[in-house]
Amino acid sequence: MSHDDIVDTLNDLIETSKDGEFGFLACAKHVQSEELRTLFTQRANECRRSAEELAPLVAQYGGEPEDDGTAAGSLHRGWVAVRGSLVGYTDQAMLDECERGEDAALARYRAALRDDDLPEPVKSIVARMQLGVQRNHDQIKMLRDRERAKTSS
Repeated sequence: MSHDDIVDTLNDLIETSKDGEFGFLACAKHVQSEELRTLFTQRANECRRSAEELAPLVAQYGGEPEDDGTAAGSLHRGWVAVRGSLVGYTDQAMLDECERGEDAALARYRAALRDDDLPEPVKSIVARMQLGVQRNHDQIKMLRDRERAKTSS
């Protein structure tokens, strides 16, 4: 794998982390539950730290670290606002959107890990981060299911 390919992969994950940070903050702004607001804010901070951890690796391989999210992430945040205005900024709606965002993040981390040419030290960092994304996804899904059960009772 060329240095340019490594930089592209890492920058893709930085963008993914930025998308997560911005998405969780957008959802934190609109939830009613203080528990969810705290959780989403913590997740946003974890995403920010992931991007910060990846940035020096990009530089190490001769690239310039991304400092924005993706267009898809921007559309997702826009969808949070549209959905909120259509169905209301319910905790359920924000959990649904967070899970959707985590699905996208998981797909991007899995794609990076499938690249056999990614150097082993980089791959181990990406694998550790992917476990965190999986943990976030599972927790959000569990909270979403709990909220769904609460509102359908």
